[in-house]
Amino acid sequence: MAALSDRDRAILDFERSWWTEAGPKDIAIRERFDLSAARYREVLNTLIESDDALEYDQLLVRRLRRQRERRRRARFEGRSAGGPPVR
Repeated sequence: MAALSDRDRAILDFERSWWTEAGPKDIAIRERFDLSAARYREVLNTLIESDDALEYDQLLVRRLRRQRERRRRARFEGRSAGGPPVR
């Protein structure tokens, strides 16, 4: 993959601090990047696989990868990502 684009860096920067902004995340995504929340997640998931993204912000990318893996595991095991198994 080529070096990160300005948009790639902006997405990583946004993901690092989106909770400091007023309003819902999906509205901020639409306004800032002109993307739906679903498309933003697709772009972000592709981006965090990049070695360039890892080099740009190692802590953020590793945290996002761990979160994604916890969500995947929870879906596979049939439970919520943060709670006990669903019965």
